Amino acid sequence: MTPVEVPDSQKKKLTFLICLILSFTVMNGTMFNVAVPDISADFDLSPSQVSWVLTGYILVFAIGSLMYGKLADLFAIRTLFTVGIALFAFGSLLGFLSPNYTTLIIARIFQAMGGASIPALSFIIPARFMPSSRGKVFGYVASTVAFASGIGPILGGFIGGVLDWRFLFILSMMSALSIPLFRKWLPEEERRPGSVDIPGAFLIAVTVASLLMFITSLTTWILAITVVAGGLFVWWTMKAKNPFIQPSILKNKRYTITVFTSFFGTSCLFGLIFIIPIMLRDLNAISTIGIGLVLFPGAIISGILGQYGGRVIDQRGGVPVVITALLLIASGCFLISTFAGNAAWIISICMLVAYLGFPLVQSSTADILSSVLTPEQNGVGIGLFNLLNFMGGAFSSAIFGAVLEIEGVTLQLNPLSGEGTNLIYSNVFITLTVLAAGAVTFFAIYYKKASAEFDAAN
Repeated sequence: MTPVEVPDSQKKKLTFLICLILSFTVMNGTMFNVAVPDISADFDLSPSQVSWVLTGYILVFAIGSLMYGKLADLFAIRTLFTVGIALFAFGSLLGFLSPNYTTLIIARIFQAMGGASIPALSFIIPARFMPSSRGKVFGYVASTVAFASGIGPILGGFIGGVLDWRFLFILSMMSALSIPLFRKWLPEEERRPGSVDIPGAFLIAVTVASLLMFITSLTTWILAITVVAGGLFVWWTMKAKNPFIQPSILKNKRYTITVFTSFFGTSCLFGLIFIIPIMLRDLNAISTIGIGLVLFPGAIISGILGQYGGRVIDQRGGVPVVITALLLIASGCFLISTFAGNAAWIISICMLVAYLGFPLVQSSTADILSSVLTPEQNGVGIGLFNLLNFMGGAFSSAIFGAVLEIEGVTLQLNPLSGEGTNLIYSNVFITLTVLAAGAVTFFAIYYKKASAEFDAAN
């Protein structure tokens, strides 16, 4: 399968459309985080019940991000986008009209089933249809994610406060308007030979779903399901003629090193984004809208500057940009660790440093993966990349959420930080600093070795 280069005028239209529809998807997730208390009050739900408004969406979305990647290796992207966006919009309409909790959960599942197609395919389109400028487009895509993640809580708080949480679904419903444009601007593709490995897809879906549920519940029997399903998936992959994930992808050292680097980098970023609102509420007594305003400058500036990172990727490749991104994340985490408990505007500046790494790490790793995989492997390879990034976010949120419940912390890991109630947060952020520094060291050493081995073999 040879990549089809679309004309420059079509590239601009597609890039704009991808970024627009992607912003709807990202905001759909972040807006509902601030709406959970209102939903709980409307339907008289317990914390464990209302958590499924987010958890159910997360489970389906994580699995779907991999499934759509695999399907993109076989079916036309514009067909997958049509189905995905239609499901996303239908779920949004159902959510807007939901009269009860059960209907709302069903609506969120439909949203996730469709919404998972958008980030999965958004990273495949530049690799397949814009190979000569894919780095720049990856930069735009990743910048959109950073920008939308920052504006989502502010917009969600405003809409939920002025109108009602149901109106949060309106933006997502509007995504249906993009279907005719995607069908017009995306090139036609023939159905490619091959079939979907149904048993393999089922086993990996069960493995991912149970692992995510274990992360949030720490229930032993759920972990047992994860181990059994994961073992069966590995066994099936080794014996199947056309497995869901080809072992040759995982044997590609440049691919696996990049994916694991992205996993740890994303773990740092999502851990950062998860902890900051809790810290600001606890140490600075800031409202939800105020927290959004603290995050907003970093999201805006990273969204603007991320596109320039994409141009650097096209000129110099993704490797130096990955290293730069991880160094920015490590520096931002160290600054927050040092100034935890200080004025909110100081934290906002520290967040800006870390946020600059957000679009860079996503765009650069996606570009590297597109270059080290064959066109036939791009779909499932980028799908697995998206899934592991998502898992990294889930892991870090669960682990650091549990750490923050520890009381009476007196150990000071960062000698430059102040002492007091901020210590637990300072220690968590210095841990994120070490994790990001470890990721950049791992990548710088082992990717260079893997590239040298590949060049020698070819």
